[in-house]
Amino acid sequence: MKSLLLQINTIGDTLSQTSIEGEIVEEKTLSILELITSGGTGGNIIMITLGVLSIISVYLFIERYSTLKKASRKDASFLNSIKNYIQDNDVKAAKTLCKNTDTSISRMLEKGIDRMDKPMTDISAAIENQGKLEVYVLENNLANLATIAGAAPMIGFLGTVIGMIVAFHEMASAGGNIDIEMLSKGIYTAMVTTVAGLVVGIIAYIAYNVLVTKVEKVVFLLETTTTDFMDLIHNNK
Repeated sequence: MKSLLLQINTIGDTLSQTSIEGEIVEEKTLSILELITSGGTGGNIIMITLGVLSIISVYLFIERYSTLKKASRKDASFLNSIKNYIQDNDVKAAKTLCKNTDTSISRMLEKGIDRMDKPMTDISAAIENQGKLEVYVLENNLANLATIAGAAPMIGFLGTVIGMIVAFHEMASAGGNIDIEMLSKGIYTAMVTTVAGLVVGIIAYIAYNVLVTKVEKVVFLLETTTTDFMDLIHNNK
């Protein structure tokens, strides 16, 4: 009986000690800035690189989006004026209006008007060639955005690999004094760059697809407008 009471007291003391230790453990919080800069020199270089890529992605998206939005506007007044000039055989006025209008469709129609006395195949070829140049200009920097979308996650993963190597080196240098805190700290600081790379990559990927959709809409608008223009010339000859 005495032995049993002694064991109960021992278990009680152990639970009390565990409870006290649990109360002593402090809950550590980490701010976003601390989390970003917690990867050491290698991790910081990776994070700066990803930060620069994110800024470039946002700039390219805003610049291309505003350009494509401007190109997607259908100027009814310009098209009606061109139609009236063609029907009145006032080629000079039509060419002047195209030169004074800074849009993709005006440059394409100008190439066709320059060849009004040529066969329809020549007019169509001239408009098509100018259209290819305009689409090339509209798609400017989209390849760079796609490159960032693909490269950012890989750069982030590179930062994770570097962080894991550093963490394992620190554990190896510590000899037998390896604890859970050291291991967990090395892992989460290394994973931060992967998360950052994925965030930048996802944003760039979404921006790229939005811009590609806008380009397709502009190309469709150019095709429909030039088709109407070719019909107008054909009926006027």
